[in-house]
Amino acid sequence: MDDGVFRAGKPVCLLIEDQPKTRDWMRAALTEAYPEAEIVDAATRRDANLWLDHFAATPERLWLVLVDLGLPDGSGVCLIHRLTSEFPKAVSVVASIYDDDAHLFEAISAGAQGYLLKDQAPEQFVGYLKRIEQGEPPLSPSIARRLLTHFQNRPQISASGVPLTSRETETLTLLARGLTINEIAKRLNLKGQTVASYVKTIYQKLNVSSRAEATLAAVHRGLA
Repeated sequence: MDDGVFRAGKPVCLLIEDQPKTRDWMRAALTEAYPEAEIVDAATRRDANLWLDHFAATPERLWLVLVDLGLPDGSGVCLIHRLTSEFPKAVSVVASIYDDDAHLFEAISAGAQGYLLKDQAPEQFVGYLKRIEQGEPPLSPSIARRLLTHFQNRPQISASGVPLTSRETETLTLLARGLTINEIAKRLNLKGQTVASYVKTIYQKLNVSSRAEATLAAVHRGLA
């Protein structure tokens, strides 16, 4: 890895994909969506971890990560767990051929903030990537429907029984827009620990377990 590929101040996108032809068109899609970004890639989980090690000292440089789940040396879900833990400001998005519940919800539970299917036309893929800057979770239509169905079918706590407070509503709105815990804290003039506590309470009240599900709940409530 040559750090010379980076230009000062440029956001970095990490593309994790083992198939060369797929990696080529996805790189082109990333370049079209974010021409100002630097793009690096990895074909295995091992190589991806080497890049993450590389960015460990300056995690803010890593902005977007596209993760393939079916890598030759293991599942990409492990990488999503690491990204969630060590690179909280990086947006992790799955790019996969798998559209079943098992892969989808394992990735979402690990912290993935989007899920795109590779069978889409490249121009559609570009469009979904561009939504990230607006704070919208990039979701292929069939994946969005699957999440919505799952969310609707879950046992729900009555909203009237445990309503969100005004502060929790503000927090949920900002969370759905893609802000991090620290960014929400600055916006609301609160401590990060306080916001984290609000988020935990919101998840409990809405009976959700991930940011993606919380975003859908915000949409249901007209907050996003």
